[in-house]
Amino acid sequence: MDGVINVLKPPGMTSHDVVAVLRRKLKIKKIGHTGTLDPGAAGVLPVCVGKATKIVEYIQSTTKEYICELTLGNATETYDRYGKFIYENSCDFSNIRIEDIDNVIKEYIGEIEQTPPMYSAIKIEGKRAYEFARKGKTVEMPKRKVIIYSIDVLNSNIPKVMLKVKCSKGTYIRSLCNDIGESLGVHGYMSFLLRTKSGGFNIENAIPLNHIEGDNLNEHIIKIHDALNFPSLIVDSSKSKLILNGNKIKIENKDKLDGLVKIFIESKFVGIGIVEKDILIPEKLFT
Repeated sequence: MDGVINVLKPPGMTSHDVVAVLRRKLKIKKIGHTGTLDPGAAGVLPVCVGKATKIVEYIQSTTKEYICELTLGNATETYDRYGKFIYENSCDFSNIRIEDIDNVIKEYIGEIEQTPPMYSAIKIEGKRAYEFARKGKTVEMPKRKVIIYSIDVLNSNIPKVMLKVKCSKGTYIRSLCNDIGESLGVHGYMSFLLRTKSGGFNIENAIPLNHIEGDNLNEHIIKIHDALNFPSLIVDSSKSKLILNGNKIKIENKDKLDGLVKIFIESKFVGIGIVEKDILIPEKLFT
């Protein structure tokens, strides 16, 4: 069985836990998730099964959408509610207005440099950053460039502020909450996180993990080509041998395609390719 399952990850599990549960339930070894969600977070976690593990990188690179709660007044070691509070007493946030929050949020729209939390799975000197953090060791976390497309305030009852964030892959919402709190001068941490979208996968169609079993997998699995948001390119069967051997071919590019495409030979999906001008270059084949 090959395809993608749009899993609704429950809080209290790591993304690897979800994969382990599915591997056991479905009795399939070749399974992989498409982007880590913190253990305390819930939401959309696309999981690739069988040959679909070849498209993990394409789903990982898509835009994400989250709903999070920012709590003002203190900070934690992990940047979320599960960590130890850094300050013994909360800061006075009584002078913070919603207008202040709106103004600070504007500073974080666009391409920004973000420092991931020490308690994260990022590798430093061959080890996960959280391994150093748990031993009380401090290491310099490398900054990374991410894109914040939008931040909308859904609700505010200060010190609690509910936000909807649309962002690029690799964005740490925990860091964003921490940074907004620092910019406001009262500190802050993430107290809730729900991923509502990951590329073309959304929470409305996500399947709770406990609803997925081996005997109902057909009801929930999405075909590989349906899981990809690329345009389709149909290649004549006379060129099938060239394509299936990984050779680039010249095409009639009537639709002016450019970049990644799903390759079909007649009606059969065979892989992913890149179109450059009138040349199709196979990148991943599924035969």
